Amino acid sequence: MRIMDDEQPPADTKLTRSKQRWASERKFITGARVADDRLPPGQHLVRDWPVLDLGRQPDVSLDRWRLTVKGLVARPVTLDWAAFLALPQTDLRSDIHCVTTWSRYDNDWAGVSTHDLLDLVEPRDEAAFVMLHGYDGYTTNVPLADFGSPQALIARTWQGKPLTREHGGPARLVIPHLYFWKSAKWISAIEFLGADRPGFWEVNGYHMRGDPWAEERYS
Repeated sequence: MRIMDDEQPPADTKLTRSKQRWASERKFITGARVADDRLPPGQHLVRDWPVLDLGRQPDVSLDRWRLTVKGLVARPVTLDWAAFLALPQTDLRSDIHCVTTWSRYDNDWAGVSTHDLLDLVEPRDEAAFVMLHGYDGYTTNVPLADFGSPQALIARTWQGKPLTREHGGPARLVIPHLYFWKSAKWISAIEFLGADRPGFWEVNGYHMRGDPWAEERYS
């Protein structure tokens, strides 16, 4: 299945240029020891949820939404919204940590656990990484072990309400133990890989994994 027409390569925006410069300057790296196990080094708490994107916020209706799971899996699948809702639904609470140094505590999500998705598609033995694709043309790579972590899910609600377009709705990844650029918005495809491959920000100097507690901001 071809991904929707509104998936295009990300635009070159002021934000992308700034973040590329931060990577070259290794901005925000503190080297500090973790004083608070909950708040990673170099982070500060916010109450609101800042909106960051690549200059496009694709408008994907529930009727048109599809999630394609492909690559090194025994049972590749394309889910429409009804099929997605028919999967087991999970409620989780987690903190999120953006590479631009903000963190937000106690985010309530509902959606499909990545564990349940893995059970559905059955990754092949040689699968070790996933590439996440968004309707905005965004990509990011994640180790399979991180993708399948107990707190990871494909979220459709936040704080009890449908996920808004600006925050990646109808559905986005949430992998809370990694920097939030790894939690792809407007998710359109999940590709299982045998070898790691850099996504959008990783090509532009950002870390291949992105552990906030190790300050893995840049490569």
